Amino acid sequence: MPTDETPVRLAAAVGDLHRLLRRSTALRANRPLLPEAQVELLLVVRAHPDVTVKEAARRLGTAPNTVSTLVGDLVDAGLLGRERDPDDRRLVRLRLTDAACRRMADHERHRAELLAAALTALDPAARRALQVALPHLAHVATLVAHGDPGQAAPSSSA
Repeated sequence: MPTDETPVRLAAAVGDLHRLLRRSTALRANRPLLPEAQVELLLVVRAHPDVTVKEAARRLGTAPNTVSTLVGDLVDAGLLGRERDPDDRRLVRLRLTDAACRRMADHERHRAELLAAALTALDPAARRALQVALPHLAHVATLVAHGDPGQAAPSSSA
């Protein structure tokens, strides 16, 4: 375990960047922010079309009744569709609506533009340092997601 302040500083920087990008992207797109829990559910449904409420809850690490509430709110907002499984009528399958797909693509475009502008303002050495760090940041995310921080980091290929 590192004894320096790197973990604290990294967590603060990543958290700040995430919050600032969410707010700035919503302002740029002229849309109200969706609650983080709704965004997380939309991302799960995009990655796993036709996912059930129970499976979405498992993937999110939350209770199925919490996901059911989110589903209801997103259906009301026109961002999520739900259909009974034709083979097992007890199951409800979730899909993004066209409106959700457009909204998510628009959000990603605005976010990429904001980041591109910020990166352009950096000097070339700082941009290169971020490029070199990207695979390592992705690996840290994987380690955190899988709860295996003892696994070796990817080799540096600078």
